[in-house]
Amino acid sequence: MSKFLRLPTVSSKTGLGRSQIYLMISQGKFPRQIKLSTRCSGWLESEIDAWIQKKVEEADNKNEGAK
Repeated sequence: MSKFLRLPTVSSKTGLGRSQIYLMISQGKFPRQIKLSTRCSGWLESEIDAWIQKKVEEADNKNEGAK
């Protein structure tokens, strides 16, 4: 079961700042937030974890290609 993460947790988990997160969302390179209420948004933890895993795999593939 997935849970919602708020921006400070997403930022901490990914190492990205607020501006970078929103820039990447606008470029289609980061999961979009979900509106939870009028003034509250969150990200699905499963989507953030999948994004992190994809970045790890991309880095691994680049490192193997450089050998």
